[in-house]
Amino acid sequence: MSALALTWHHTRFQLLETVRVPIAVVGTMVFPALALVFFVLPQRAVAQDPASATAAVAQLALFAAMSTFTFTYGAGVAEDRALPFDAYVRTLPAGPGARLGGRVLSGLVLGLASLVPLVLIGWLFTAADPTPGRLALGAVAVLVSATPFLLLGLAIGYGLSTKAALAVAQVVLFPLAFAGGLFLPPQMFPAWLDTLSRLLPSRAGRDVVHWVLGGPWSGQPVVVLVAWTLVLGVLAVAAYRRDEGRRFR
Repeated sequence: MSALALTWHHTRFQLLETVRVPIAVVGTMVFPALALVFFVLPQRAVAQDPASATAAVAQLALFAAMSTFTFTYGAGVAEDRALPFDAYVRTLPAGPGARLGGRVLSGLVLGLASLVPLVLIGWLFTAADPTPGRLALGAVAVLVSATPFLLLGLAIGYGLSTKAALAVAQVVLFPLAFAGGLFLPPQMFPAWLDTLSRLLPSRAGRDVVHWVLGGPWSGQPVVVLVAWTLVLGVLAVAAYRRDEGRRFR
């Protein structure tokens, strides 16, 4: 069987395993939408301004994808590792590429699903009104910008136990989201925090998504995002191989 076919089978398996526990999917879709309802819609100056509303929806969309990736793979992978069936799957002659590729692709699908209620609420109840083409590009930009957090989730999941992974995912996600300007605009940050923020993957992802939706262009966020993707990708593969060596050799 080809590597592409193996990756497809692993992707399908991961998606089926996730949707069999519906609350796991519903939770990741509802929380960002509730944040939009409670924190953005009551601020009429933001909700009724097209640029501000678009920026707010984009930031929460990025947070939704980040949250899905970090918790699904931070806690989810660690929980899978504790199950006997996971040990059996790891012994099959498929190699780590198909398994990791399947997790990445299934994560992208779940991340896209998490954007649906957020975008619908933004379209119906705010002045955000991007063109269909820009909306599609924005969704792609959100998933690409959140990819470092998918890799971070894999590294946490393969490197830690279930209880430790859940705690670390929580500790990592919310500070990065805040420091990345997803809850407060970076213009409100003090100078030292703004400087630090520009080096974080969350801030880089936010700036890239804003640019795709019509914001100003800057090359620095792209460089930061690529650098974090490479570093966390290496970390995820290293955690996978370390776990494989510790448990199966």
